[in-house]
Amino acid sequence: MERELPNTRRVLLRTAMVMSEDRGGVFDVLSKLTRRGLGGTCGDGRQYVSWIHGEDFVRTIDWLLAHDEIAGPVNVAAPNPLPYAAFARALRAAWSVRLGLPAPAWLLELGTFVLRTESELVLKSRRVVPGRLLQAGLPFTHPDWPAAARDLVARARTRR
Repeated sequence: MERELPNTRRVLLRTAMVMSEDRGGVFDVLSKLTRRGLGGTCGDGRQYVSWIHGEDFVRTIDWLLAHDEIAGPVNVAAPNPLPYAAFARALRAAWSVRLGLPAPAWLLELGTFVLRTESELVLKSRRVVPGRLLQAGLPFTHPDWPAAARDLVARARTRR
């Protein structure tokens, strides 16, 4: 007996840092550093940071599952990446932290060596935008980092 199989499609996701209030995630780690006064500029601070709010990440995956016409590579990121200096400043503001000590590149190199990771994860610029998702009409609930950071801080505070 022959059966016709449904068409399959392949979606290749390139995902920015997913920011959620969950313990142990990127936002949690950055928040701990920030609240301890270590949330300053990394390197020269001009490198771009791509990110996406956890809610928008989940909504994007659901949306992609419902839209069979989308196939191939898809950037899953908020539509407004920003330089690390502005990213860190907004996170400090969300936590009401005034001071953020900077981390020069040489210190990051040392720290990432000790942690057995790569300094390029912090120092390399990543200016990723979700072009295909925006073109297809996906709305983002949290498109801008300062407002997203305030939302995540509020969620983290209620979770404590």
